[in-house]
Amino acid sequence: MTEWSSADLTRLDELIESQEQAFFARQPNSAAMLERATSVLAGGATSSWQIARPQMIWMSHGIGPKVYDADGIEYSDFNGGYGVGLMGHAHPAVVEAVSSRVKRGTHFAQPTEDAIAVATMLAERWGLPLWRFCNSGTETTMDAVHLMRAITGRDLIVKVEGCYHGHHDSVMVSVANEADEIGPADSPIAAPSGSGLPSAITDLTVTVAFNDLDMLERVFAEYEGRIAGMILEPIMMNAGIILPEPGYLEGVRELTTRNRALLTFDEVKTGLTAGSGGVTQASGVTPDIVCLAKALGGGLSCGAIGGTAEVMGFVANGGYEQVGTFNGNPLTMAAARATLETLDDSTYDHLARINKIMVAGAEQIVDDFDLPAYVVSVGAKGAVTFTPDTVRNYRDFLAIDDRTGHAHWLFQHAGGVFLPPWGKAEQWLISVQHTEEDANRFLTNLETMAKAIRN
Repeated sequence: MTEWSSADLTRLDELIESQEQAFFARQPNSAAMLERATSVLAGGATSSWQIARPQMIWMSHGIGPKVYDADGIEYSDFNGGYGVGLMGHAHPAVVEAVSSRVKRGTHFAQPTEDAIAVATMLAERWGLPLWRFCNSGTETTMDAVHLMRAITGRDLIVKVEGCYHGHHDSVMVSVANEADEIGPADSPIAAPSGSGLPSAITDLTVTVAFNDLDMLERVFAEYEGRIAGMILEPIMMNAGIILPEPGYLEGVRELTTRNRALLTFDEVKTGLTAGSGGVTQASGVTPDIVCLAKALGGGLSCGAIGGTAEVMGFVANGGYEQVGTFNGNPLTMAAARATLETLDDSTYDHLARINKIMVAGAEQIVDDFDLPAYVVSVGAKGAVTFTPDTVRNYRDFLAIDDRTGHAHWLFQHAGGVFLPPWGKAEQWLISVQHTEEDANRFLTNLETMAKAIRN
């Protein structure tokens, strides 16, 4: 398998142009809503990450594995709201739980029994005894960073290049930066990822490459006794999917322990989607702190932070105040309980079966059309990575031509599949309500793109 040729890339440019023209032609209502929105919503969106080429898509509703946009077009939803939709849309168990709870009050700023049930199930799945709740992935990782610093009395934290851990200052470092902003590969610099980030804070974050234990060991030696902890996605999920090499997570655990630093796994994206107990359970590597969000809430805003008895004891005894008006909100707890009770062995068997169809089919298409690409998956997630060489870190990911992922997104959209609108950076997500029909729709669109490239 060779690299993408200049002829391939020229052909992609042609296909992108024609596909974008077709996109605009079938999205008049979304275009009209965007025009209305710009007068009252900054940028015409409710989040800056909704502003994506060629145009944001305004949604109407979702049922089961499908979503419907403002133009009435049906899609098999493999976006899942950036990893939230493991339960699909309007799952009966979630609908019943939330509907029942609404009738009995939606907010008390006091806990309900569902919080105990949810924490008990999380403790069983992740092997960490004590939990607290919050309202987003950003809040969970913010609490984790605060905890690591509070417990150790140290200021520095280590994060991996390319990992996104939410939008608080300490972790908005080397997230989606270009290669010329983040220094040499063997000695990266902590580049701010956005505006309004004081250097006084971002300078306390040290960056390392994923899958590089030698670099991590050098960092601990350089900053001996100053590092509070390390936060990382145990499987990188904001650069396609990048798997940890054998022994990497075990090595990270050993190095942090040896240097009396704490280890946080950000499982906001992998929690529940990578398996019933996330990467923590699957790898057998237990961190000091785990951050969960997204899929846990069954479609509602949520977050959870769990930890060892020693770490969370610091919360229990008042050493760190983990607070929030909406923490443990009754609606969120009801939905999370229904989600966890639904996600049993049979549902994970279903997810594995559908993912196997998608992976095998995509691999066959890549092979049949000699595409410079490979397929990677874990649990309910997967991605076609449009490069012939295995991506092992963020620098490798940056080398992938953006046009490949964008063209794929356009072809999937044209064929009634909704993928995350950031091309190469994201993954597909299978829900418990997806069927073989949805999987085959995805594969048909991938084959249509491959044929168009090779035409």
